[in-house]
Amino acid sequence: MSTSAALQKETTLSPILQLEHINRSFKSGNSNLHVLKDIGFSISKGTSCAIVGPSGSGKTTLLGICAGLDTPDSGKILLNGTILSEMDEDQRADIRNKKVGFIFQNFQLLPTLTALENVMVPLELRGSGGDEIEHRAIELLTSVGLKDRLSHYPSQLSGGEQQRVAIARAFINEPSVLFADEPTGNLDSETGDQVEELLFNLNKEKQTTLVIVTHDLLLAQKCEQEIRLSRGEITEQRIGNIFTQKDGKNSIPKQ
Repeated sequence: MSTSAALQKETTLSPILQLEHINRSFKSGNSNLHVLKDIGFSISKGTSCAIVGPSGSGKTTLLGICAGLDTPDSGKILLNGTILSEMDEDQRADIRNKKVGFIFQNFQLLPTLTALENVMVPLELRGSGGDEIEHRAIELLTSVGLKDRLSHYPSQLSGGEQQRVAIARAFINEPSVLFADEPTGNLDSETGDQVEELLFNLNKEKQTTLVIVTHDLLLAQKCEQEIRLSRGEITEQRIGNIFTQKDGKNSIPKQ
């Protein structure tokens, strides 16, 4: 993408996620551990964004705050125009169930349910059910290459197959945003590449905004946007091929 095209895309697509002056700390003995410091950025609808940084940089904490799983000490979070940071837990849970999908490094499938039943869980929790929901779950599992694994339990599936079930489950409620925490972290290289391709394909096909936490710089480079963290602060951001430094004074293309 050219520099001008990247700038045009940034300004013409409306943001689905906005963070303003986010701070988060935790008690550590007699002192506070400042995990996130004055974090601010926006992500446009239908795009892909990677949050990268070393262990302990605050990536997973930031993802949880973006998704409404955690609340900041201060600052504002807007998800599709809704101010998450002003909601109570019940209100945030309702937003998560209707607007958000999750993919975890360790899959988090229910071991006593089949692949098909696992995918149906989010809608059943909303009180939905019946043939229409089952049909949608079958379609999603088929789209991720598991039409012959519908009745298999997680213990009967490989790691890559379990992650595909988790991806199908994340898309069952047609989320506006999909959050993925190290989605390929427990997979071998070949399987990880397949899962990456699947995520980006679904991102484009369904116009679902994709937000990924990853240590994998190659995966991050495939995303349209990167947010780089170190010690709880954003040190650099990239949109297209335009990198902006922490102080905002240097916005230059990198070849």
